[in-house]
Amino acid sequence: MNTAIWIAQILLALAFAGSGLSKLLQPYDKLAAQMAYVNDFTPGVIRAIGTLEILGAIGTMLPTLTGILPWLTPAAAFGLAVNMGGAMSTHLRRKEYPVIIINLVLLALAGFVVYGRLVAVPR
Repeated sequence: MNTAIWIAQILLALAFAGSGLSKLLQPYDKLAAQMAYVNDFTPGVIRAIGTLEILGAIGTMLPTLTGILPWLTPAAAFGLAVNMGGAMSTHLRRKEYPVIIINLVLLALAGFVVYGRLVAVPR
């Protein structure tokens, strides 16, 4: 079980680090051309979301790796799950149904990490 939770943590960290970095490093106009939902938010909100995604990616890995404040790992995963709830809400409103599948997968991974690190294999 611990191995499966680690795999989920790694996948979450990679997905959200990549997503967050793209939101922080790419110009707003380029992001809007790639992802239409970006036009629904100000550049500051998109940058904030990107920052939170990077912090969540770090939080899903670093506390468990170091053994320092390991309760932060399920907290970070819960934050990423909340982020996915917001993303799903945005995509539902915009009728972007295929993207919701990706959101559901990431939500499930985050939920699995929360459960795994709080209940199944707590640190």
